[in-house]
Amino acid sequence: MIALHLENGRISVSDAPRPARPPGFALIRLLSAGICNTDLELQRGYYGFSGTPGHEFVGEVVEADEAALAGRRVVGEINLACGACEWCRRGLGRHCPSRSVLGILNHPGCFSEFFTLPERNLHAVPDGLADEQAVFTEPLAAACEILDQVVIPRGGQVAVLGDGKLGLLVAQVLCAHGAAVRLFGRHPEKLRLARAAGAEVEVAAGALPAAAYDWVVEATGSPEGLRQAVGMTRPRGTVIMKSTVHGSVALDTAAAVVNEITLIGSRCGRFEPALELLYRGAVRVAGMISDRFPLAQAPRAFERAAEKGVLKVLLRP
Repeated sequence: MIALHLENGRISVSDAPRPARPPGFALIRLLSAGICNTDLELQRGYYGFSGTPGHEFVGEVVEADEAALAGRRVVGEINLACGACEWCRRGLGRHCPSRSVLGILNHPGCFSEFFTLPERNLHAVPDGLADEQAVFTEPLAAACEILDQVVIPRGGQVAVLGDGKLGLLVAQVLCAHGAAVRLFGRHPEKLRLARAAGAEVEVAAGALPAAAYDWVVEATGSPEGLRQAVGMTRPRGTVIMKSTVHGSVALDTAAAVVNEITLIGSRCGRFEPALELLYRGAVRVAGMISDRFPLAQAPRAFERAAEKGVLKVLLRP
């Protein structure tokens, strides 16, 4: 089978054996996969990663212990938890200290023709939901996680900082929730997508508003983003941190301490609300697809995904 390999920042494609399927796991044939900012950070050195990356996918189950899964289109949660530790017993397997993570930590990712994932991680894709919609389930679930972590009332004014892939999904999720969203970004063509979803938008060409919002979502993917988000937050407000950036991030904590600002890290989320939003068309993703490549052209696909202004680049077998 064709599989992508990442090592020392270099992307290559090679012929690899089909992976063995352990008990309790499904063997999945890739239908569509998305390159996200985390994959680009892995290429830059995040986690010291080497191997097959990729964690955003929709696939077809080829083999599984559960017979009903065979032939089903599925998406999958990326954390492979032990199921036995204190965190897992509390339903927090995403924070299991011995977890592996699809395409990120100690488990080969989905940028290959076939890959494996525990059956308990899988969610069936509803009939009528296209592959190129379903492939957004994992990042959309990360956007939905905000509403599981923070109580934002309908009509609450929220700033989203960053008009990349995740920022656009966050803006759409919060608009669907009924929040009054203002998205700050640098790309008018991207901001138009958020405006179509009901968000107010602003080109962040100069100074950002100071101490103006009770909730600020930082999704810039930039080391400067957190400092900017804290500056936009009112006293006793909340910053939801979505960016994963390779390397350290400088922050003068005085503003956060003096203004008693809450900083919340936000990562993966539940797939159920994401699939529902996609199925009923409350979140639209077609305009976020910038390009498509076959797996065999993965090096070019990563180059394209890293280009300025590009949103989602998809891989297919």
